[in-house]
Amino acid sequence: MDLEKFIRDIKDFPKKGIVFKDITPLLGNPEAFKVCADQLVSLVDVNIDKVVGVESRGFFFGGLIAQKLNAGFVPVRKKGKLPFDVIEVSYELEYGTDILQIHKDAILKGEKVLIHDDILATGGTAKAVCELVELLGGEIVQCNFIAVLDFLEGKEKLNYPVKSLMNY
Repeated sequence: MDLEKFIRDIKDFPKKGIVFKDITPLLGNPEAFKVCADQLVSLVDVNIDKVVGVESRGFFFGGLIAQKLNAGFVPVRKKGKLPFDVIEVSYELEYGTDILQIHKDAILKGEKVLIHDDILATGGTAKAVCELVELLGGEIVQCNFIAVLDFLEGKEKLNYPVKSLMNY
């Protein structure tokens, strides 16, 4: 199945000059959703203890990947969304800055971690998530994405194996 036909370009979102890759058509098609989940799991060829899903689109498949790999799921969220003690990092987006947080007890020292998000663009978000995992002592073994926007060179900001289902 060609999953790329379920990714829609939205021009000038969230601001003028940005072309947003919208995965909601993929999520809305049961067959495409299943195929995407299965293919994301097939990208993982190492043992992992935790899957870290990045708010918010990283949650859609992150939990499924964790379940299929018999691993725990850890949400990374924007500031103020997690109810327990957290650590945080500030990061830059294509269109501004933000803060990400993770629970202090979400990852134990030495746990093997897979980071998952929908799209890798400039790499700022993924790099910030890697910093959070490292601060907790996790060992990042791979970063997974549905798609990588190669022209934005975000992959160069990550010092870990990066795998994706498609590249633009």
